Amino acid sequence: MPLLIGQPKSARSVYLWTKNIQFCLLCDEKSDASFPLCHACELDLPWLGTQCQCCALPLPVDGICAQCQQKSPAFERVIAPWRYDFPLDSLISRFKHQANWPFGHLLGERLAEHLRQQFASGLPKPAFLLPVPLSKGRLRERGFNQALLLAHWLEDALQIKSLPQALQRLRDTPPQQGLDAATRRRNLRGAFVVSGGFNPRNLHLALVDDVLTTGATAQAQALLLRQNGAKRVDVYCLARTPKMGGRMA
Repeated sequence: MPLLIGQPKSARSVYLWTKNIQFCLLCDEKSDASFPLCHACELDLPWLGTQCQCCALPLPVDGICAQCQQKSPAFERVIAPWRYDFPLDSLISRFKHQANWPFGHLLGERLAEHLRQQFASGLPKPAFLLPVPLSKGRLRERGFNQALLLAHWLEDALQIKSLPQALQRLRDTPPQQGLDAATRRRNLRGAFVVSGGFNPRNLHLALVDDVLTTGATAQAQALLLRQNGAKRVDVYCLARTPKMGGRMA
């Protein structure tokens, strides 16, 4: 795997993932699994249950949410194991904003297992994984792209090639947190471009990101890929937020 921007330079491993004995990263108790998360803590995570079968919005019963019925998104399916809620929100924040890579790796491994189960249940497997890109300015500020790391971990676990340069972000946009869907969509107009060396025509692709909130970012990129000939676009992420103010893209 190529060196990633922000990859620790120390030769000391941040976590011994090959150890036979694993200890839970959340409670420090001995894990009864081959990964560093004990069974009790795994059950306590906010698993996404009944949901919209298109955008994965949490719903009282499985089905298609009113917003997706009114206007179908450019993406086909959002696959996420969890709701964006405690304690998962803290784990993602520490991975994303504090460069706590063991938490990110743990969540990426569980996402991969969730996807393997979905594939076994009939979910079509994509040809390539496309991590959601950061602008150059945001990348310099943060030091790494969390979506790129997740895509690399999924690539190894699922044996699906990741294409980190397929999509490029042309410009910085204001921080999206706290904004409604309409404002997010306006911020993202013209923000992305398909790389000149990548042809998505007739391909089934999967965007990879950490959290899907309003769906504006996923919609902008999926629409761009579909306009360039992609046959199908799915979205793989760690968590889906509950319904917010403003309609989804």
